[in-house]
Amino acid sequence: MTAWRIAGHAVLLAVILLPSSAMLCAPVVAQTPTAGEEAAVDFNNDLMPIFTRFGCNSGPCHGKSRGQGGFQLSLLGFDPDYDFDAIVKEGRGRRVFPGAASHSLLLQKPTGATPHGGGRRLAEQTPEYQLLVSWIQQGMPRKAPDAPQLQKVTVAPDSLLLANGESRQLTVTAHYSDGTTRDVTRLTQFQSNESPVVAVDEAGRVEAGMITGEAAIMGRYMGQIAVCMVSVPMAGEVPAEFYAGLPRRNPIDDLVWKKLERLAITPSEVCDDHTFLRRAATDICGRVPTPEEVESFLADSSPDKRAALVDRLLLEPDFADHWANKWVDLLRPNPYHVGIKTVLNYDRWIRQSFRERRPWNQFVHELISSKGSTWRDGAVTMYRDRRTPEEITTLVSQLFIGVRLECAKCHHHPFEVWGQDDFYSFAAYFAKIGRKGTGISAPISGSEEFFFAGTSGEVRHPITRAVMTPKPLFGTATVTEETEDPREVLADWITSSDNHLFSQVMANRVWADLMGRGLVEPVDDFRATNPPSNPELMKLLGDYFRDQQYSLTELVRFIARSHVYQLSSLPSDRNLADTRYFSRHYRHRLRAEVLLDAFTQISGVPQKFDAMPPGTTARQIWTHRTESLFLDTFGRPDPNQDPPCERTTDSTVVQSLHLMNSEQLHQDLTSDGGTAARMAASEMEPVPLVTQIYQLVYSRKPTEDESSFAVGLLTAEGANRRQVIEDLMWAMLNSPEFVLQD
Repeated sequence: MTAWRIAGHAVLLAVILLPSSAMLCAPVVAQTPTAGEEAAVDFNNDLMPIFTRFGCNSGPCHGKSRGQGGFQLSLLGFDPDYDFDAIVKEGRGRRVFPGAASHSLLLQKPTGATPHGGGRRLAEQTPEYQLLVSWIQQGMPRKAPDAPQLQKVTVAPDSLLLANGESRQLTVTAHYSDGTTRDVTRLTQFQSNESPVVAVDEAGRVEAGMITGEAAIMGRYMGQIAVCMVSVPMAGEVPAEFYAGLPRRNPIDDLVWKKLERLAITPSEVCDDHTFLRRAATDICGRVPTPEEVESFLADSSPDKRAALVDRLLLEPDFADHWANKWVDLLRPNPYHVGIKTVLNYDRWIRQSFRERRPWNQFVHELISSKGSTWRDGAVTMYRDRRTPEEITTLVSQLFIGVRLECAKCHHHPFEVWGQDDFYSFAAYFAKIGRKGTGISAPISGSEEFFFAGTSGEVRHPITRAVMTPKPLFGTATVTEETEDPREVLADWITSSDNHLFSQVMANRVWADLMGRGLVEPVDDFRATNPPSNPELMKLLGDYFRDQQYSLTELVRFIARSHVYQLSSLPSDRNLADTRYFSRHYRHRLRAEVLLDAFTQISGVPQKFDAMPPGTTARQIWTHRTESLFLDTFGRPDPNQDPPCERTTDSTVVQSLHLMNSEQLHQDLTSDGGTAARMAASEMEPVPLVTQIYQLVYSRKPTEDESSFAVGLLTAEGANRRQVIEDLMWAMLNSPEFVLQD
C-alpha cells in the first residue's frame, strides 16, 4: 500500500484512537516487552492496558456511546473481544497494516504523523509504540499461546502515614494465573478520593497536602482495583497519655480515640445536659422535649441519667414512627403511579414493622420474598412499582448491601469490580416473578394486583444474549431446579450473618442519623475506592448489630450511650477542620417533620393534614403528596421522585424566609387557643414564665442576660403581655438554635 493511500485512509477515518486534547498527558514508559523480544504479544495482557492507560477507551473519547470519529471501544476495556474486532476487523482492517506496521492508523494517529484530535500521545522510541508494532507484525493475534489470565492487582505499600508536603511512590503489581507477576505501575490509572488531602500523579507518586485527614488512593489496572490508604496527621504532637486518659463508655469510644490519635486530633468536651437532652430526643424519637422533661432532667443529679434517658426514649411509641418515616423515603413510591390504596397499605406495613420492633433481617427478608395482594400484603408494592428485574436489582443492591450497581448495567463499574455479568446475574433472581391483575395505569392505577412465584422468565445478557444464571455478587446462593422462588434464595443470602455488607450498611445509616455523617458517605455507596473513615469502627458496628439479632433498638442504644455521641459541637484548636472522624458533634438542620412537629408542640395548635385523622403528626403522614408548604420548604422529597429518596440537610434562604413570613405559622402561634395565649392568661410571674418559654423552645433555662431582657419586656410600662410573649417566641423560633440540632 502506498503512502498516499495510507494518508487517504487517515482522512476518511478521521479521529481514530485517542482522547481529546483536554486529556493530554506526557508519554510514559511502561514495563512491557519490546518489539525485539521473541515472546508473542497477547492482546488482553499487553495491549488493552495501553488503551486504558492513555484514555483511549474512556468516556470522553472512544469509550463513549457511539465512539468518536467513527471508532468505538468498550468503556474502560470491559469487552476485549469487541475491542479486538473494532481494531482488526472493522473498516476492512484499515486501522492496522501488517505489511508496514508503522504506517497503520493505530500508530499514525497517536504519534501525530496523521492529524488526531487527541494530539500526540506516543513517541516512536517508547516501549508502548514498539509493542504495538510487534503485535501488528505478528499478524495481530487475538491471544498469545498459553497466555495467563490476570487474577488481581496489589499496591505497595497499602497504607502510609505522611507529614504535610511529604511524598512517596506507589508500586502496583499484577498477579497472573500461572503464578507470575508484573510491575504495572506505569500502566495503572491512579485516583485520589480526597485530592486536597493527598494528591496522586499519573505515575503513582502520592503527595500529602496541608490538610489533616485521610485519602484512599485507587490504582486501577485492567478492571482490577487496589487501594492504598494514606493518613496525614495534624502538625504537632499530642502525648499518648492524653488519649489513654479519655473516657470510654463502650468499644465505640476506643476506636474513635484510636483514629484521632493516628491523626493527632483531639476531641471536644462533653456537651451540656440540656444539649444532650434535645439531641437524644430529636435523634431517637423525632420530637423536642417538653418543659417538664427539661425541668426533671436538669434537676437530676444521678451520674447515669443520660443512659437512663436513652433507655426511656427507646421505649416510646414515637421511636417507631420516627424511624419508619426515614425508611418510607427509601421505599414508598408515588401513589399516582402504583395506586393510592396500594401505597397506603405499603406504608402501614412499613410502620407496623417498626412498631413491632421487627428484626431488620426479618423485615428485609419479608420484603424481598413478598407475595400476595397489593391491597392486603403491603410489602409486594415494591414489585408493583419496580416491574423489571433490572429496576429491582438497583433498588435492592443499593438499599440492603450498599452496592450501587447502576453503572454495571451498561458497562464495567469504573471504580469497582462489578461488571455486566454481575449485574444481570443478580437480576436473574427476579426473573420469575408472577403477576395477576391489572398492571400500572398511571395516573390512577387503582386496581388490585397479585404477585407470586412464577414458573417462567429469564434475564439475558444485553451483549452476548446469553441466559443468565442467578448468582450473588460474592459468596454462594445457588438456585436449583427444585427452587420454587429464587427470591427466597437471594433473601437468605442478603440477610445471612456471613454477609458483612448487610449489617454494616444499616449500621452506617443509623450512625449517620445519630452522628450527622456516615462512616461511609454516601451512606449506600460501599466500595473499595470509598472506604469507611474508620474501618474498624464500621466492622464493630456491623458485628454488634448482627450479634444483637439485628435489633434497631439495641444499635441505637449502643451508639447513643457512647461518650463520642455526647461530645459538644464546639471545636477545639485541634479539631476545627475535622468533618469525618467524629472528634466533635456535627451540627445539622433538623428533619422537616421533626421541625414541624416541634413548632406544633410549641405553638399548641395541632396541624391538619389531608387524608389524615385529627392529631396526626408530620412524621405519621402516609404520602409526600399530602400538602404542606412547610415540609416542602424544609426538604421532604419530591412526591414525583422515584425511591430511594435521600434528603439534603442544607439550610437555605427560602427556609429562613418561610419561618419569618409564613401566614400559617404566625396564625398558629398567635391563635387564641395556642400556648402564647394560655401563658398570657395565666397568673405566672415573669421570671418563671420566661423560664418556661425557654424550656419549651430551646429545651434549656435562659441565661441571666436572656432572663433579664425578657422580663424587662414583660414588665415595661404599657407592655401587652400576650404580644410580648408572642414576639419573644416568634424571634426564638426564627433562630438557628431552634432550627439546628447542636
